[in-house]
Amino acid sequence: MSELTVQYLVLERRDPARNMARYYVLTIEPTLFGDTALVREWGRLGQRGRRRLDLFAGPVQAVEALESWLARKARRGYVRRN
Repeated sequence: MSELTVQYLVLERRDPARNMARYYVLTIEPTLFGDTALVREWGRLGQRGRRRLDLFAGPVQAVEALESWLARKARRGYVRRN
């Protein structure tokens, strides 16, 4: 059985002039059935957000999807939180 390391990225977008404070979390996790899931969570900072789970056959496809979402969010002004 191969071991999958969980990748976890937290992104933020803040603009006080527009009263905007948002977060976006991307995580790759194994499922109980042997698939790999890309979990996306987003919302306003300090409040409960939404969550979506996308299933992939393997970790390579999930990492490609994560990189695609990361590039998309970077274009929108999200930055990584330390």
